[in-house]
Amino acid sequence: MRKTVGITAVLALGLAACGSSGTSEEDDNAAPAATAPADGPRQAIASLQTAEGESAGSVTASSLPDGVTISINAEGLPPGEHGAHVHMTGACEAPTFESAGGHWNPESRSHGLEAPSGQHAGDMPNLTVGADGTGTLEYQLAGGSFEGLLESDGSAFVIHADADDQVTDPSGNSGDRIACGVFSAG
Repeated sequence: MRKTVGITAVLALGLAACGSSGTSEEDDNAAPAATAPADGPRQAIASLQTAEGESAGSVTASSLPDGVTISINAEGLPPGEHGAHVHMTGACEAPTFESAGGHWNPESRSHGLEAPSGQHAGDMPNLTVGADGTGTLEYQLAGGSFEGLLESDGSAFVIHADADDQVTDPSGNSGDRIACGVFSAG
């Protein structure tokens, strides 16, 4: 009898240890908490709108250790090549979007990817929009910082009517501003 009680006690302790780990089966299947490391990538989003107030897609700015990457997902725009730039003021007043100011240029450089002295921090390659009105582009900015992008007066993203010639200062002859969005931390 003594042996039976001892074996029973060992089995009971073993089952108790296995039966409760502090989590239930539901807890094991739950999604992990959505926390990003304090020093991890940060993002800002700009929702693009046309002068008529229609959605024109979105732009995401991502902070990376070596700069800022811009990702454009455009929609509802005319097909063709369009100048696409970060502008220095976080304002998008339709219909001209002139409130966004000039290209983001914290280092006072000349305009264009082909500028001999270096480009504005907000200069980018042209955005190609297909026949369906959509276009995507990802580009790492040359200069500027994520903190500068979100400074006190903010910044905006502007898509122009025409292609940027990448050399003419200050705007590359890219024409009217047809879509605009203000960056906000996300």
